[in-house]
Amino acid sequence: SDIPPSNDPRVLIDFRTADDAGVYEWEGGPALVQTVDFFTPIVDDPYVFGQIAAANSLSDIYAMGAQPRTALAIAAFPKDGLEPGTIEAVFRGGYDKLREAQTALLGGHTVQDQEIKFGYAVTGAADPGRLLSNAGARPGDVLLLTKRIGTGIIGTAIKADRAPAAIVGQAIASMTALNKTAADVMATVTGVHACTDITGFGLLGHACEVAQASGVTLLVDAGAVPLFDGVEAMVAQNRSGGLTANRKHFGRRISLPDDLTRERADLLFDPQTSGGLLIAVAEPGADDLRQRLRDRGVEVATVGRAVERAEDDALIHVR
Repeated sequence: SDIPPSNDPRVLIDFRTADDAGVYEWEGGPALVQTVDFFTPIVDDPYVFGQIAAANSLSDIYAMGAQPRTALAIAAFPKDGLEPGTIEAVFRGGYDKLREAQTALLGGHTVQDQEIKFGYAVTGAADPGRLLSNAGARPGDVLLLTKRIGTGIIGTAIKADRAPAAIVGQAIASMTALNKTAADVMATVTGVHACTDITGFGLLGHACEVAQASGVTLLVDAGAVPLFDGVEAMVAQNRSGGLTANRKHFGRRISLPDDLTRERADLLFDPQTSGGLLIAVAEPGADDLRQRLRDRGVEVATVGRAVERAEDDALIHVR
């Protein structure tokens, strides 16, 4: 918070709105959209881990209404204890996902570290007039969510070897799925005002950032939030440190109903990996967007709406 923002007028979006990526406007061309994301393994399979890391990094670009163009790998591996084939599989998984996204891998940087880390710095391009950000939600907008919630709980269970195979399969399918189709469909509908992807701050954390930047309060319907099958029963044994941190940091400006179960509340704060898009769209276009997404095979749920900032200054009212 003590770092001053740039005074370059070509910087269209930076860290002040907690957006998913920064945007820099070139003269006479598309805007440059940049992001970076990397993390420790969430699954055991190195190829799948690489895929998830790539999909997660690319998601920030899609959330801004942009298209990814190039990527640089960021990796940390221990000096000893890993077979070369394991490292190769991580890079291959990421590369194959980048190729699916039609994004060129230019190179990267690797360091030695006792803890494995992997991800990408991604550069995208966007029409400056069609950018999406956290700051655009308006009263009356409908909130749509394009992936299920619960990967943080499932990831914690995987590490403790207590995650059922079926739910692991659901989570992996979701985390390796690009948000490309959802972003492409979103660009065809009039009235989309804001978008963010749901990652480490959880659904309510990222929703708070939208509400704060947009000057609105978001009403979130807890019962409408889609969850992975069976994840609610896993919450008690698999709460992560990130979940607790999210609740502590964002909870003071979130109103939770008395009848909301602890498990459901925890899932709303659960840190996600390669989660879906949370889209704020004007009500007249919401049905159209929802149907177009479903027609393209994207799972989507209506999870709330934006209203005028509440008198109690809450960012989120969960119902």
